[in-house]
Amino acid sequence: MKHSEPIEYIIRPPGKLSLNLRELWQYRELFFFFTWRDIKVKYKQTILGFLWAVIQPLLMMAIFVVFFAKALKISTDEVPAPIFYYSGLLLWNIFSTGIGAAGNSMISNANIIKKIYFPRLIIPISSILTAVFDFMMALLLFVILLVYFNFHGYDFSWMKLLFYLPLGLILTVVTTFGLGSFIAALNVKYRDFRYVIPFFIQFLLFVTPVIYPVSIFEGNWLETLLSLNPMTGAITLCRSAFTDSLIDWKMIGLSTFSAIIVFLLGIFQFRKTEAYFADLA
Repeated sequence: MKHSEPIEYIIRPPGKLSLNLRELWQYRELFFFFTWRDIKVKYKQTILGFLWAVIQPLLMMAIFVVFFAKALKISTDEVPAPIFYYSGLLLWNIFSTGIGAAGNSMISNANIIKKIYFPRLIIPISSILTAVFDFMMALLLFVILLVYFNFHGYDFSWMKLLFYLPLGLILTVVTTFGLGSFIAALNVKYRDFRYVIPFFIQFLLFVTPVIYPVSIFEGNWLETLLSLNPMTGAITLCRSAFTDSLIDWKMIGLSTFSAIIVFLLGIFQFRKTEAYFADLA
């Protein structure tokens, strides 16, 4: 009787720039578990529940319309002010909420990290998926807003919106995941980042064209500087469905390049620090 050769398993850490998609797929049920848990915790014991995902961008839109469009007369590129601001806030809220949640995710899940093994990337990714869930809720109101203005004579291309909005969403998620993973890894070792994150998000709001259009800097060196912000390309893509002007693909290219760099840096820093999460968290 022949004896089978013993099977030898070699466990190697993933590469510094590897997502290890096969392992993530094996633990795919954890994505649902962590995401749904975060959603329930976020809206637990609230009267309005999921409506807060709609109310927050709606109130911010109203404030921007009153103070920036009406009082300060800031240009909205001939796009109705509510559509202009709400379209920017849709993607910005994914970024700001995702960065805040992902940046603190490793600390808030320290007890789980210490007890069992699973791909640690699931934690920041789930935090970002929670922000995407809020986006889907807010998107329903955005569609209603568009139908209202379309019915009252504002003409735009629904087909362009169906094409460019997903592209802007992908660019936003890639950027948020990269930066969120980077900050999450640093926050494990340097707890100062929990105080830096809110200030950082506020700062980025003013260097991202949420309140103003990129066109006000046309021909200026500030336009190129803004293009290096990945969220500039994401929001510009989303708003391009509401204007007749040609898309500045050079700017979109710069924003996309920046998003890829941020994504790779985030993965690299996360993988570099991952071995110490159980000890440092």
